[in-house]
Amino acid sequence: MRNETSIQSTAVSALASLVSDQLQTDGDYTTHIPELMLYRRGAVTEPMPCIYGLGLGLAVQGGKRVTLGDEIFDYGPGQSLLNSVDLPVVSYVTKATIAEPYLGLRLELDAKTIAQMAAEMDFSPRIKAIPSRAMSVVDLDEGLLDALTRLVRLLKEPHLIPLIAPLIQQEIVVRLLNGEHGPALRYLVANGSPSQQIAKVITWLKLHYTESVSMDDLALKAHMSPSTFRQHFRAVTNMSPLQYLKNLRLQDARQWMLNEDMDASSAAVRVGYESASQFSREYARLFGAPPLRDVKRIKPL
Repeated sequence: MRNETSIQSTAVSALASLVSDQLQTDGDYTTHIPELMLYRRGAVTEPMPCIYGLGLGLAVQGGKRVTLGDEIFDYGPGQSLLNSVDLPVVSYVTKATIAEPYLGLRLELDAKTIAQMAAEMDFSPRIKAIPSRAMSVVDLDEGLLDALTRLVRLLKEPHLIPLIAPLIQQEIVVRLLNGEHGPALRYLVANGSPSQQIAKVITWLKLHYTESVSMDDLALKAHMSPSTFRQHFRAVTNMSPLQYLKNLRLQDARQWMLNEDMDASSAAVRVGYESASQFSREYARLFGAPPLRDVKRIKPL
């Protein structure tokens, strides 16, 4: 066991070195592999509400915390965080220094690829229970760590990326389906499963969240009774459908104010709020300050 732990630690350190070579300063970095993002932080960060899409997050140096509702997910070197549906979360770096910055990566996953790979694999026993959450943290196994390392190393050979990156990404999906993250992913793509129905509703909400939305209509879209729908929605996302909808609206309004210099009242209307005062109250509850003060804090005038 000690030897396996040592090998794992060495492999994670090697991956951290590869990521570090790509990042000279703090920031969020896109790469020549569109689905792959790299991150560097030289200090701990403030909690930041955001939305995590279907994907795999990995800390290779330092530590990170993600909260989903009242549930906390901490992960560090050698651990991965997977979310199988789009989730409003609060994310922040908990361990980082200038000498040893936080280094991480995130790989977006494709639901169609997951479904295709799952259909070609033989799983036993069959899934019998709903995963408690659409988010999980597990230790990386050797095969998945090796595949992720090869994907990052490929950034040094950009001319080979179009040919090789898709193959490695398929391998990563197969290894995820076959590993500890597998049950959540397999249940997501299981025909007719409650998780799949909730995922479909979430996809619809992302496109229509500015509209007036009835919870009963959402339940119909999931082919469930209202009470069953609320139960399954909370089981997957750790929040009610209404809380989820508010998160989508508030986070989009924040982006409009930050990126387009839109005032709070206009942003509120843009994302579907009829009451500016209600928007301000709910905004402050989520982001810790009213709209104007929050925007000034992030983007000084």
